[in-house]
Amino acid sequence: MSKPWQQGQEITLAITDLNDQGEGVGRYEQRVVFVADTVPGDHIRVRLIRVKPSYAYGKLLTIINPSPYRRQPPCILARDCGGCQWQHIDYGYQLRAKQNQIEQALIRLAGLANPPIHPTQSLHQPFAYRNKATYPLGVNSLGEIKAGFYEQNSHKIVNLNQCPVQDPKFNALLPAIKQDIQKQGWSIYNERTRRGHLRYLSLRIGRRTGEVLITLVSTSLQLTNLEEQAQQWQARFPSVVGICVHENTQVGNAIFVGKTHCIAGRDYLWEEFCGLRWQMRPDTFFQVNTEQAEQLVFHIQKHLNLQGNERLFDAYCGIGTMSLPLAHQVQSLTGLEVHPQAVAQARFNAELNQIKNAQFHCGTVAELLPQFNGQPDVLILDPPRKGCDPQVVEFLIQHPVKRLVYISCNPATLARDLRRLCASAYDLEQVIPFDFFPQTHHVESVSFLQGRF
Repeated sequence: MSKPWQQGQEITLAITDLNDQGEGVGRYEQRVVFVADTVPGDHIRVRLIRVKPSYAYGKLLTIINPSPYRRQPPCILARDCGGCQWQHIDYGYQLRAKQNQIEQALIRLAGLANPPIHPTQSLHQPFAYRNKATYPLGVNSLGEIKAGFYEQNSHKIVNLNQCPVQDPKFNALLPAIKQDIQKQGWSIYNERTRRGHLRYLSLRIGRRTGEVLITLVSTSLQLTNLEEQAQQWQARFPSVVGICVHENTQVGNAIFVGKTHCIAGRDYLWEEFCGLRWQMRPDTFFQVNTEQAEQLVFHIQKHLNLQGNERLFDAYCGIGTMSLPLAHQVQSLTGLEVHPQAVAQARFNAELNQIKNAQFHCGTVAELLPQFNGQPDVLILDPPRKGCDPQVVEFLIQHPVKRLVYISCNPATLARDLRRLCASAYDLEQVIPFDFFPQTHHVESVSFLQGRF
């Protein structure tokens, strides 16, 4: 029988695994303990901070013996900031952990005994990769503007002036913009009182073009000297092609839910991706890791070996990121997307690149897909973290397509959907993990399935 344990108790622990939230996992008296900022192989001293009958969460106090996979984080704020969870873990081990995360989900949740999973596709440079950053804004006890990321599991802002995982051009912009917001005296929104204006600062860059957009998310456009300040930013930073204010008056954490106003320059930047030219606006959804997104498209292209006579469908298509680069290799491309702005941009980007065999439809995938029953030869699924709508999975079981490509950012919902798809209608050919988010526990993957006929 296990001994009693309680909050505040200090114990010694060996870390043996990582969970799907990136925390270290150890066992004490046959019970599980989760500890952030640890690595398998660590021997540590821990204080229990949240205790349940069969598991607990612990706070790392001392590393008695470090894991061979532990390293010194390059960022001094790594332990405080919730933006990265794994800067203290050797990159090679991060890759193996992400492969294992998907493999275990497919075994335990999808019921696949030997899932055909490949090693994680890595980045040559696992830092300085993010093409977009959106920083919540706040004020410290001295009244000074702070911008950064939240501490894990909190709404406390860790103030930053630079970040090693973001595009280096942001490191010059962030402290300068914070100083200018302070100088202008613009008020900062308070979540509790719902007073104040500025909520977020968003920076976006075209990795291939170098063009930068600055976007302030505010409850109001009534910011003194706004146009003058915007013009000063453009003059000071030649790479900045536009300054926008996104008006967001809604209560809650949603960011881009209102209307974007261009204050200076233009409200979009140009980007080059997979040999095509793209227009990106402040609220455009695009993978934050441009280089890995290109590799993902390349692997899809290589695996499908398209012959030119296929009817390709892209469900949850967004602006057509994954499918427009394949359009010249197929007979026709049909995109399905629920967000009207994304559909409009997909159509614009197709026209911009003189792609004439693509059409995009606005609506839910569950509503639209049955209207094209029997048409797709190849279907790309790229759903949000919650996975596919149950109606979509059921339709694909009842009406199998020849080839199915499932792009996922959540191993658990991927496994849930593959369990149903592979039970009767599809064979899983291979799963390839991609490291879109080095220094974090997040992992992207692409699965290739063959329909049974």
